[in-house]
Amino acid sequence: MTQRHAWIDASAGVAGDMLLGALIDAGADVEFAQRCIDQVLPDSVRLRTEHVTRAGIAAIKVHVDVLVADPPHRTWRTISTMLTDAGLPEPVRTSATAVFARLAEAEGRVHGVPADDIHFHEVGALDSIADVVGVCAGIFDLAIDQLTASKVAVGSGFVRAAHGRIPVPVPAVTRLADGWTLFAGGEGELTTPTGMALLATLCAECTDLPAMRLQTVGLGAGTKDFAGHANVTRLLIGERTEVAGVGAGDPAVVLEANVDDLDPRLWPGVLADLMAGGASDAWLVPIMMKKGRPAHTLCVLAHPSATAGLRELILTRTSTIGVRQQEYRKFALPRAWSRIRLGDGQVMIKIAHRDGLIKQVTPEFDDVVAVAAAAGKPTRVVLAEAIAAAQHAGLVIGVPVPENARTTPH
Repeated sequence: MTQRHAWIDASAGVAGDMLLGALIDAGADVEFAQRCIDQVLPDSVRLRTEHVTRAGIAAIKVHVDVLVADPPHRTWRTISTMLTDAGLPEPVRTSATAVFARLAEAEGRVHGVPADDIHFHEVGALDSIADVVGVCAGIFDLAIDQLTASKVAVGSGFVRAAHGRIPVPVPAVTRLADGWTLFAGGEGELTTPTGMALLATLCAECTDLPAMRLQTVGLGAGTKDFAGHANVTRLLIGERTEVAGVGAGDPAVVLEANVDDLDPRLWPGVLADLMAGGASDAWLVPIMMKKGRPAHTLCVLAHPSATAGLRELILTRTSTIGVRQQEYRKFALPRAWSRIRLGDGQVMIKIAHRDGLIKQVTPEFDDVVAVAAAAGKPTRVVLAEAIAAAQHAGLVIGVPVPENARTTPH
């Protein structure tokens, strides 16, 4: 199978508007991005694109025109509610929420306060919210299955922000960049917290350009036109052939904490926050602690690049006073997804495969629940119908994976 892959060249830096410009230059529909932004910020901002050159290289500059008065700051809770209530495609909402959750955790670590108490300044402004939602909409619109990114030029010197004169890279960028390779690359602020949060949240890894069949290139321009280098973020999109089998595995980390004094009604929200914050999986194991106290071990599986933010989430969302961490190799069968129609709704079917043949077929349970609720049927009945519909569509163990199957659920 092939996947549609995008590699972000951040060797000259990255900001939210630069990445959005690169996506639009690569073919993303600016009006679709605008509609998504309008769902979060109705009648508040307008995207405007301009063809510019930076050090003689043509690129798209995105301007976010603010149409209303912009409050001086917003809390993470406020932005989270805005995204939850917006009528966005679910992948766009999930990605945007994860980016702001990562930003909140980074800002919390910088200022020594819980993420829920963070008041965003620059990254909470209307234009920054528009940048994040617009980028997530552009990735969805271009049907990109996976993103990776280069080493990141962060700049040098000092900038003036809401808290005064601060060094470059600014503290939030350094917190967001755990596990990434950084270099100065020039004077000034070349990478913003919003840009770094988008990379750290949405990209699978920091890597050199991977082998792929190139399809299109997009360039997004920053505001300044430096004499020494092109102030652009590049986006290279192409097809990568998925290697059969499980290979040498992927790096993974498991974070664990024993908790015996948390109100059990809070656990579903904790697990949801961890998944939104970049965890691959999160679960609870019932245990018996010393003196016979019942408790749970919270387990979180993640890519190493996400562990710093997830550790902070565990410490702020639970009552634990410590987290242990163990490195692993994760060996997973390749996966694909195929959407089937079920009555008036749709259910995504997850397909595990190897050597081109289907090994497992599973309906996505959240889709099943949504269809059952809309149809007024018991969930178990709709689950059985989804399994039967998948078999009728030819999604059967032992047969080849359909050519039109996607490599991500989005």
